[in-house]
Amino acid sequence: MGRITVGYQGWYACIGDGAPINTWWHWSQNGGQAPSPSNNNTIKAWPDMREFTRGYQTGYGNLNNGNPATLFSSYDQQTVDMHFGWMSAYGCDTAALQRFNPNGSEGPTRDAITAKVRSAAETHGVKFYIMYDASGWTSMQSEMKADWTNKMRAYTSSSAYARQNGKPVVGIWGFGFSDGNHPWDAGTCLDVINWFKGQGCYVVGGVPREWRVGGAGTRTGFLDTYHAFNMISPWMVGAISDAAGSDNVYNTINVGDQADCTSHGIDYQPCVLPGDVSARQRRHGDFMWRQFYNMVRVGAQGIYISMFDEFTEGNQIAKTAPDSSWVPAGSGLLGLDEDGTWCSSDYYLRLTADGGRMLKKQIALTPARPTSPS
Repeated sequence: MGRITVGYQGWYACIGDGAPINTWWHWSQNGGQAPSPSNNNTIKAWPDMREFTRGYQTGYGNLNNGNPATLFSSYDQQTVDMHFGWMSAYGCDTAALQRFNPNGSEGPTRDAITAKVRSAAETHGVKFYIMYDASGWTSMQSEMKADWTNKMRAYTSSSAYARQNGKPVVGIWGFGFSDGNHPWDAGTCLDVINWFKGQGCYVVGGVPREWRVGGAGTRTGFLDTYHAFNMISPWMVGAISDAAGSDNVYNTINVGDQADCTSHGIDYQPCVLPGDVSARQRRHGDFMWRQFYNMVRVGAQGIYISMFDEFTEGNQIAKTAPDSSWVPAGSGLLGLDEDGTWCSSDYYLRLTADGGRMLKKQIALTPARPTSPS
């Protein structure tokens, strides 16, 4: 308990990186072509590439400072090693590796990146676990079980595989969401949760923010299914965009969630997000810090950061272009200084480190952000 967990996508690839998928995976609208001003509806923030030993040339012009506009590949071991090195240096205890349906064309690349994550986690002393994202997974009920049995369960032998109460951790994201990408009924989802528990696993549920109170985002009749999880982690991306929104969710949702989880013997791991750079939500860290403050004062057992490397939603804490000089010329992308306050590229990693210290009671609970942007 008391851990900072970061969601880790690990889903970026570039043509020429050797990955089986052989495409600009998650970097461009048309993955057969490099991202460019006419081929980008996916990148909302530009990574700081200064520490990467290998970058892949895009179709953008140079950065505003004259450096080439390159991007990283998650298929390169150096990328994953560096990311996990940052996690270790900035107090991220655990990485939840997102695993979508691995049975299509993405599967071999996802499998390879899982092995790279294990190596990096062991090298840098960071824990990791598999977090299945059920979104769009048609035959989820049978195939998720088979994937765990045939492939992913072997990773629990790693010294870096996360355990809670002596049990290997497995995450499942997407049960109970009321949209066409998550169509399963409560009984189907309960069967999958109980199957993993029967395998000896500690099961974390990434659930709708209204899982307890009800609302448009959650299906009805799921409360018993949600209560079957060992830990509940409601999703917050898209739900809040400023500190006032965090305060409102604290009062109307978080306090009741924590009480409900406590009464049912379930651990509570609410979500903290830095904010979408492209939507100017970050307020040089004030938005994220208010969430840390609210989640620590509610008594949460852990905090889930959404996400570590999500450059396609702009919600990443990994090192990011600090200002306009580090984004491609003419791209329209913003740096971390979008509100006029300059922020170092590692600022949100540093902010996460301080949030973790507050969660662990190594510093006092405070609404005042202790971390300087510069």
